[in-house]
Amino acid sequence: MNSNLTDEELLRNYRADGDNQWLGYLLLRYTTLLFGVAMKYLKNKTQAEDAVQQVFVKVLTSIPKEEILNFKGWLYILTRNYCLQQLRDKTHNTDDTALSCLPAADDDKDYMLLRDKTLQQMETAITELNEQQRKTVVLFYLEKKSYEQIIAETGYTFMQVKSFIQNGKRNLKAILQKKQGELRL
Repeated sequence: MNSNLTDEELLRNYRADGDNQWLGYLLLRYTTLLFGVAMKYLKNKTQAEDAVQQVFVKVLTSIPKEEILNFKGWLYILTRNYCLQQLRDKTHNTDDTALSCLPAADDDKDYMLLRDKTLQQMETAITELNEQQRKTVVLFYLEKKSYEQIIAETGYTFMQVKSFIQNGKRNLKAILQKKQGELRL
């Protein structure tokens, strides 16, 4: 019976009575897709299974209030972002072998000076972004917050957060390129 209902009908039923069973039917419908997405990014069966479970929990506990026009696409993006966040977190957990690959400060002072100059330029460029872009870029890239955390903190919608981050990143690149061009003149 429920397999005949469209995604929109299942979401409408969920919004009407708040019964998680409707979301369960939807998630069951896309389990294989989500597992495939998670495997594509994480390349580990156990981690992919965990990712699918975490996405299910996230959907069941914090589905957005605004209408979802394309549930399958929204779920795909949610899963992809979760996996990317896992990969991002994994790369920031460094061990001694990763630290041994870094150049020593005494060995490469030019590298350190260039890095410091780049960081200073980045700080200045970030202040030139509009408020929404600056806030979301800082939360996402510097504070390593997920889209969901940024949504909760700012009150922006998923699409706004995505747009502000993408536009902020593009504008930041343009600002830095412009400044580098001015320095060469």
